[in-house]
Amino acid sequence: MPTVSVVMPAYKVAAYIGEAIESVIAQTFTDWELIVVDDGSPDDSGAIAASYAACDKRIRVARQDNGGLSAARNFAVRLARGELIAILDSDDLWQPSFLAAQVALLQQHPEIDIVTGNAWNLGSWRDGTPWRAYPDSRPQPTLVEILRDEEAVFIMSVVRRRVFDAVGGFDETLRSNEDYHFWLRAALAGFRFMRNDRPLGYYRRREGSLSANDIRMMRGILKVYEKFRPLLAPMPAELAILNAQVARFQGELLAAEARDAMAAGQINVAASRLAELFWRRGGAVVGVVSLMARWTPRLLTRAYQMRRTRQEAAP
Repeated sequence: MPTVSVVMPAYKVAAYIGEAIESVIAQTFTDWELIVVDDGSPDDSGAIAASYAACDKRIRVARQDNGGLSAARNFAVRLARGELIAILDSDDLWQPSFLAAQVALLQQHPEIDIVTGNAWNLGSWRDGTPWRAYPDSRPQPTLVEILRDEEAVFIMSVVRRRVFDAVGGFDETLRSNEDYHFWLRAALAGFRFMRNDRPLGYYRRREGSLSANDIRMMRGILKVYEKFRPLLAPMPAELAILNAQVARFQGELLAAEARDAMAAGQINVAASRLAELFWRRGGAVVGVVSLMARWTPRLLTRAYQMRRTRQEAAP
C-alpha cells in the first residue's frame, strides 16, 4: 500500500491538470498514489488525466456525475489506500520536495495529525509572492486560531486518515469554503495541526471578477459559521470569537456588494448596502458615501470610476 494518497478533483481544468499531475510525478518522495476524480467535467480534463494513468500505474482516474468539489474529494478519499491523504487541486502545483518535507514532519511528530503548507502565488497581481508570510510568525493552528484567522490552514495540507475516519469528509452541502469547515471540525475534535511555512507549491489565482470572488468567499464563510455555531454552544469563549467574525464578514460582504453594484451602475442597490453598513459600523467615510449614493448618484459613480481607473493603472 502507498504511504500517501494524493486526492485531486477535476472540473473544467483541461488547461492546467497536466501540469498538476506532472508536479506529483516529479516528487522526490515516490511512495504515493494519485487519485483524480473527474467531476463530470465537460472538457478534456478526465481524458488528460487518463493519458497519464496509462503511463504510470500509481495514477488512477475515477468519474462521477458533477457533484462539486467536496463530493469529488470525498470520492477520492474513499478510494484512497494510503495512511496519509494529501490534497492537491488540479490547477495548483507542488515543488518536487513538497511531499518529502510534509511526510518527514509527520514522521518526526506522531502527535501531529495535519501538516499544512505554504505556496507561491501563481497569477494575478500577487504572482511570485508567498500565499502567507515566510517566515510565518502566527501561532500554530488551533481551534481558537482557526476561528480568528480563516487563513490559518492552507488547502495544500497532508492529513492522517484517522482525521477523516473521525470527523467524516468535506461537507457536500457547501459549495465554497468547505475546507475551512473541515479544519474547524478537525480542530474541534482535538486533532493537532503543524504549519510548514516554507513555500513548496504554487497556488494558482485565475483571472476573473475580484468583487464576485470576494462576495462568494464571504457568503461561503458566513454559511460555514452558521453551520458550525451550534457546535460551540458549550464553549462561550470560542463562540464569542465566531460571533465577532460573523459581524466582521457581514460588514465586509455589504461593502463588497456595494462596490459590485456601483461597478454595475446599480446605484440604488449600492445605496441600500451602504446604508446598512453605516447602520452597522458607522464611520464618517461610509456615511458620506451612503449619502452620495442616495442624493448625488452620478457624482458618486464618476468618483468611483476614476478611483478604479487609478487603481488599475498603478504598478
